[in-house]
Amino acid sequence: MSVVAVPGSKSVTARALFLAAAADGTTVLRRPLLSDDTDGFAEGLTRLGYDVRRGEQEWRITGRPQGPAAPEAEVYCRDAATAARFLPALAAAGHGTYRFDASAQMRRRPVAPLTGALRSLGVDLTHEETEGHLPLTVVADGIKGGAIDLDASLSSQFLTALLLTGPLTAEGLRIRVTGIVSVPYVEITLAMMRRFGVTVSREGDTFVVPPGGYTATDYPIEPDASTASYFFAAAALTGRSATVPGLGAGALQGDLQFVEVLRGMGADVEIGPDSTTVTGTGRLSGITVAMRDISDTMPTLAAIAPFADGPVRIEDVYNTRVKECDRLEACAMNLRRQGIAVETGRDWIEIRPGTPAPVEIACHADHRIAMSFAVAGLRTPGTTFDDPGCVKKTFPGFHEFFAGVRAEWGV
Repeated sequence: MSVVAVPGSKSVTARALFLAAAADGTTVLRRPLLSDDTDGFAEGLTRLGYDVRRGEQEWRITGRPQGPAAPEAEVYCRDAATAARFLPALAAAGHGTYRFDASAQMRRRPVAPLTGALRSLGVDLTHEETEGHLPLTVVADGIKGGAIDLDASLSSQFLTALLLTGPLTAEGLRIRVTGIVSVPYVEITLAMMRRFGVTVSREGDTFVVPPGGYTATDYPIEPDASTASYFFAAAALTGRSATVPGLGAGALQGDLQFVEVLRGMGADVEIGPDSTTVTGTGRLSGITVAMRDISDTMPTLAAIAPFADGPVRIEDVYNTRVKECDRLEACAMNLRRQGIAVETGRDWIEIRPGTPAPVEIACHADHRIAMSFAVAGLRTPGTTFDDPGCVKKTFPGFHEFFAGVRAEWGV
């Protein structure tokens, strides 16, 4: 059995950075993820005038409930959707003029549901080039609050940004939501807000966020469940065993439910109070599964699907088409290049059993495509990648780390 010490959660680290910046006092974040996304988020806070001090195992952030210290700033969000969607909302609750831009990849991704909601709250916000996309400028003068409607069908991050901002408004927010995806990520947000002193109530499809602000705390970052999915899938694929400490029955992240998909395919799964173990049984069964709520793990399943003994059909994952790339199409294209029969629809993909040929995987600058097909490469020697470095977004040392696990398993 291999014990796999997975780095901290990107989703939790990003939320914790926002909450720490907004809180009254100094917050200590323990074992945060250091990746391109979280580095970009922390750098964005620094540009906005927040005091962020980063050590190897802990980061200290002195919060400013009144908003950014800088009266004006230019923030480059890199490829990070969390920075591009959370930081403008944080800045809007302050006072000053703040411009946000990002990479060409992030410029293509939508922010319209969030910016539309902020405008409805009276925020002076301008999209400089394409409406609904970065770059954008916020002329901030605080947010009064009130009732808004939000379409969260493309990303739960729009809802999270507004939930996180609600306590910074004068009157709080009532957010009526339609089409919500990735519900477990919203649950992460609500649980973390509670740790920082704010409890959100829910009335049917409406989230009620009270005003009053946050209180600083000492916050440990749990391992990244999406990253763990690669090692759990690798164990199921090769008949080995992988244990990830720090992710157990009480984990915040919904992506841990990916192990239930592997269980449904025949792997042995043990979820303890503070760790999860997946052991391959030498067989993977075909499966039909809806992955709307754990869609970041869709590429993981798609990449290993050819090794199942029957078709693997993944449904209700339209939102994967508006991630770093169109992940559904990227998976289909790479699998077809490997000689695997694949069918796709608007929000589904079906993959037939087969023996993938070793090809160069087109990563589309997407970390999850690269890491998912690296797992499948355990059974397809000779697999290469056109952009292996794209993993820096969430796990800069992934390939070396994965090679170490592979050597330990002797595969």
